Amino acid sequence: MAGAIFAPIAYFLIASIPLTAIGISAIMLGFTSLALANARPYISPEASELILKTGMENTAALLEELGLRNKAIYLPSSLRGGRPQALIPLKDTIELARIREKIPGRLIVRYGDNPEDMAIAITTPGSFNPDKLEINLGPTPAEIESATTYVLTGLLDLANSVTVNIVGNRVTIEVNGARLHYEDVWYYRCLGSPIASIVATIACEALDKPIRIADESFERGKSRIVLEVLS
Repeated sequence: MAGAIFAPIAYFLIASIPLTAIGISAIMLGFTSLALANARPYISPEASELILKTGMENTAALLEELGLRNKAIYLPSSLRGGRPQALIPLKDTIELARIREKIPGRLIVRYGDNPEDMAIAITTPGSFNPDKLEINLGPTPAEIESATTYVLTGLLDLANSVTVNIVGNRVTIEVNGARLHYEDVWYYRCLGSPIASIVATIACEALDKPIRIADESFERGKSRIVLEVLS
């Protein structure tokens, strides 16, 4: 504001080119500061990381208390009332044919008709509303790669690039420059790392089929995630 007032005075009244240049520079610095302020995230990365770790620690404590070591099954939104979630069965084996089309939106759910068909429904870092993504989710490797790249590199800035390959019922995803990687802790053994959770959610939503993280490794800034498509 001061620069906008000072520049005309310096040019028309004082007739000083150097002072006019200083006024114009002040205007440019003001616009730059305004743009930087608007570009700042509403929630800082540090606060987002703290919230993520807190939620993961609470979920890990719940799984450890219940003694659950089974790998989570990521369900598309069509089976969870419009929001994808992960299902951790209470028993070692699960028959997918027993999964109902609409599972109740609760923590402890019954996915089949038998008394032992019980599981824990977990909201994961990848449990976003697919309708809010500005992309078309499709079942081809190129479409899944495009969607994953958009989310990990464009929205979340968690990676540099993504490569997707599908062979049979296996989806292999390589994430280059991953900011978060796999750790051998209880939470990751059941649900995978946050990046694996995100890509598993995108894949199960794109294929509209349940998916399980079969393998995950991290080496030299690259995450390799193998998903098993269940049917």
